[in-house]
Amino acid sequence: MEALNRLCHCISVDQVALRGELATKLGGRGLSGTLLDTHPNLFAPLPVFIGRGHLDEMARVVAAVERLVATPLFRSTALGWASAVARFDPGIRGGLLGFDFHLGPHGPRLIEINTNPGGALLNALLLGAQQVCCSGAAQLASLPLDPAAVEQSLCDVLLAEWRMQRGGAALQSLAIVDESPLQQYLYPEFLLYQQALGRRGVHVLIADPHEIVERNGRLWVGDRPIDMIYNRLTDFALGQPVVEHVKSAYLAGSVVLSPNPRAHALYANKRNLCLLGDPAFLNAAGADPDDAEILARAVPHTELMTDANRADLWVRRRALFFKPIGGYGSKAAYRGDKITHRVWAEIAEREYIAQELVTPSERHASAESITPLKVDVRNYAYAGAVSLVAARLYQGQTTNFRTPGGGFAPVLTERVTTPHNAPAHG
Repeated sequence: MEALNRLCHCISVDQVALRGELATKLGGRGLSGTLLDTHPNLFAPLPVFIGRGHLDEMARVVAAVERLVATPLFRSTALGWASAVARFDPGIRGGLLGFDFHLGPHGPRLIEINTNPGGALLNALLLGAQQVCCSGAAQLASLPLDPAAVEQSLCDVLLAEWRMQRGGAALQSLAIVDESPLQQYLYPEFLLYQQALGRRGVHVLIADPHEIVERNGRLWVGDRPIDMIYNRLTDFALGQPVVEHVKSAYLAGSVVLSPNPRAHALYANKRNLCLLGDPAFLNAAGADPDDAEILARAVPHTELMTDANRADLWVRRRALFFKPIGGYGSKAAYRGDKITHRVWAEIAEREYIAQELVTPSERHASAESITPLKVDVRNYAYAGAVSLVAARLYQGQTTNFRTPGGGFAPVLTERVTTPHNAPAHG
């Protein structure tokens, strides 16, 4: 499959089909005709090829993380360094997760986990917008998932969160909440969720936290009470004054919040990466031996940056990647070989982890391209099961939507052949 990533440029995103899908999904919302123009680097023109062995291994990592997070030692350790609000258990899993991998010669390596991963529904659209102009390549690769099934599974995540906390009560209103949502780069995805959940009978509002008020023990947006919040805020601990009423409602149980501070503390706090790949901790936590082997292999060595190891980390910096514990979206994250003395002094004032540098795999955009694009692979998962696998193509230190030819890319893999003597499915 790596040969296809180097040499195959004849399977591409069908721009006509994609525009048609966007027009169908976002028609009348002021975005359908111009999204590919206003967001020129949102969708990459080429897919990424990933072998089924790598896909299966990533799925095993996701499942192993889920089982480890369920152990008492992991929970007590992760919650021990989390905020006080994260120790409140609302009784739900905490929503969709994004497991980000780099693929290398030794298999997939898990570089981080996110609790509000963007792009899932946008990537679902990409699955149905492929055009194949080379019959040989078409025989080698096929879509791993069905677009309609992906949309259904992503909506089911939010509905499952609701039922876990509210049982059989009807979900009538849900608010997608983010700061200045109209200015968010992935605002179109909010509209896709609004439409998809609307078809399931849920009234969906898209709101800034300033628009939410508390009245009579409920949260309201305008004249509508809110049953549930799909939380896209990056204030993971709900510590800002503008969301104080949201935090109060969450703690009182008057609103279902997904993802929530507890989920972030258990899955996405980057300090947890120090535990996930540590064989001694995995053994102490009672991890299944197979899970311990999978995680120790997949998670790069990660350590907390302290005054005691700071000098040693500087010496070893070229082989490390530095990330802020409370960071998101690659903000303030640095490759060690790119760090200046000024930046090194600045990060000493914050909590950082130092992670073994894992070089991403590459995708060549054309036969003439001199500089290939880097590849991050994201597994969107819930309850230990993967719903969607997508790639992000970029140049630079971290993922972005500024690289020409970069952006979200669909993942293609080998076809599954059914033995002649195997029973038919369906």
